Amino acid sequence: MEMSESVNVLGEKLETCGKDPITGFYRDGCCNVGPDDFGLHAVCAVVTDEFLEFSKAQGNDLSTPRPEFGFEGLKAGDSWCLCAARWQEAFEAGSAPRVRLRATHQAALEKCALDDLKAHGADLS
Repeated sequence: MEMSESVNVLGEKLETCGKDPITGFYRDGCCNVGPDDFGLHAVCAVVTDEFLEFSKAQGNDLSTPRPEFGFEGLKAGDSWCLCAARWQEAFEAGSAPRVRLRATHQAALEKCALDDLKAHGADLS
């Protein structure tokens, strides 16, 4: 399997999104994408209670533990690689979480505008 080049939305080397809990489609702590990641888990978000409720209402419960999948459930403040389309949907609904741009894969730009991501940037001063 060939991985996409690990470059973030700023054109720099992709940084780690989160190791506790371990995130990423490939569970490598990074928002790497590849040909088998149909959901494009490219956006490194710092989840909020508001976003977790929004996601649950859309049918993707990220806060309830699922031990059978080794998933402890997310809580506000956790960093998590989100599907780019889900982040965009939350953005349009006014519920988008902050984004760690340096850990967001450039593939997110297929679904999200850079200006929108930057407006929610958590790691730019």
